[in-house]
Amino acid sequence: MAYEPRGEPQGDRAGGQDGAFVRAPRGRRPVTDYSATVTHWLRNRAPNYKGPYTGESERPSASYIVDMVPPIGRPTRSVDSIPTKHLHSSLNKIKHPINVVRWTPQGRRLLTASTSGEFTLWNGTGFNFETIMQAHDSAIRALEYSHSDEWLISGDHDGVIKYWLPNFNNVENINAHSDPIRDLAFSPQDNKFVTASDDSTLKIFDFTGGVMESKLEGHGWDAKSVDWHNRLGLIVSGSKDHLVKLWDPRSKNCLTTLHGHKSTVTKVLFEKVQGHCLATSARDQTARIFDLRIMRDICLLKGHEKDISTLTWHPVHANLLTTGGMDGSVFHYLLDTPNPPAGHPLTVSPWDSPDPASTPAQSVWPMHKVPYAHDYAVWSLDWHPMGHILASGSNDRITRFWTRARPGDTEVSQDRYHIGEAAAEAQGTWDRRGNRKQRQEEEQQELEDEADALVDQDARPGAPPGLSNIPGLLPGLGGVPGLGGANGVPPPPLPGMVANPIPPPPFPLNGAPLLPPLPGFDPSNPPDAAKIFEMMRDAGISIPPDFKPPPGGSTF
Repeated sequence: MAYEPRGEPQGDRAGGQDGAFVRAPRGRRPVTDYSATVTHWLRNRAPNYKGPYTGESERPSASYIVDMVPPIGRPTRSVDSIPTKHLHSSLNKIKHPINVVRWTPQGRRLLTASTSGEFTLWNGTGFNFETIMQAHDSAIRALEYSHSDEWLISGDHDGVIKYWLPNFNNVENINAHSDPIRDLAFSPQDNKFVTASDDSTLKIFDFTGGVMESKLEGHGWDAKSVDWHNRLGLIVSGSKDHLVKLWDPRSKNCLTTLHGHKSTVTKVLFEKVQGHCLATSARDQTARIFDLRIMRDICLLKGHEKDISTLTWHPVHANLLTTGGMDGSVFHYLLDTPNPPAGHPLTVSPWDSPDPASTPAQSVWPMHKVPYAHDYAVWSLDWHPMGHILASGSNDRITRFWTRARPGDTEVSQDRYHIGEAAAEAQGTWDRRGNRKQRQEEEQQELEDEADALVDQDARPGAPPGLSNIPGLLPGLGGVPGLGGANGVPPPPLPGMVANPIPPPPFPLNGAPLLPPLPGFDPSNPPDAAKIFEMMRDAGISIPPDFKPPPGGSTF
């Protein structure tokens, strides 16, 4: 993916005389442009019966950046999609912890929900601020898009669910629970959705009518997470009672209970590509992979030093799983690559064992670690629909974007997100003062973006932006007549003007009568200059000292 880092002009690009730097302009934003990689892949791909991808293979050199292809072009090369590079950090003017991050279905924007009840939209290419709105009166805990991409539902700390259109018009509110809602999930046909709440229950609602159809009871403590299989009539839930339960939504019966975790279950999520596996994470520093075909856990994900707070599956590679920790770390696992560290034995997967029913789950360690991705707990992770950018939201009030490194980029693992600020500063890969300056520039840019984006959505369409600042327009009008006022707001009426003014008299053309003469002057006997001067002196108006009367007693 194309990437433009921040930087100041150097050499012949510097301003001033003889290339002397005069004023440091604001650095360019990092931008990902995936159109070139998609075009390259479409140009070189071939049908399945003709064999695999025939384009140039990527090699560890910057000259091979043009040969990069999107994840969908290399579905068997999941290791190439691991997001090791930090792209951008986005933060609001008034900072609040980020509870949920969700990419819009088309991947053009990222939607974040905070503890203040606000929705914030970030551009998916330049990562700049686009708009913000007050969506809920309390902290937003859950967001979910429908499979048809036509609806968005959100749940908050007060137990309220809201329906949203793609343009973020709120069309329905439901008082679903008396306690906070922790998670939401749509059914495969989008005609129902399920909620998980701190009241220890799951509720299934009819989406069209907005009424509860059934209640799933069985957990002994807060229900922290829920998911609905994207093709099957199967619901999974995780609770503070350490249990993971599988439910039949039609009979409302619990099909089975998994006892693999030893602490609060923080996230449960079905794999979306093949639909064979279920991932669960808990506050026991582990995550587990459960195979629905043999009804047992097959992988035990290790490596976290603190509790695991969330996880997400890659949208293209079924074997790539990403987890976020309470210490701000982000780990990436390849389920078919155990990658044991030194001193740990290599275990066998139940699928490779002659007795899969009794073989213990295979231990898998992370393929890549980002130990300092955030300063505090990572609450939410979400992949771009194309699978090339990962977004993370954290309790440190920052939303960060991650992508895979470009060919030839050898300093990715030496930044402050991988080795820490102190070590990166010692190696010269991070400057504390420069980072502070960059952060200030980013905050200033976000403020400018926010000021440009905040407009009255209910106002009538008006003049184009900036039209009210054209010199020569009358003060108070705020725009050109007929186009409305500034920002679409109609200008206030001028003092003394009525709603229906008297039309002007006809212009003296084509036989129209002449206008009546002004009072005080006789058109047939115009006044001379001496009379004008006398009238000006009587009125107290001074005559210009250099003014000369017309010669010969001429009149005006």
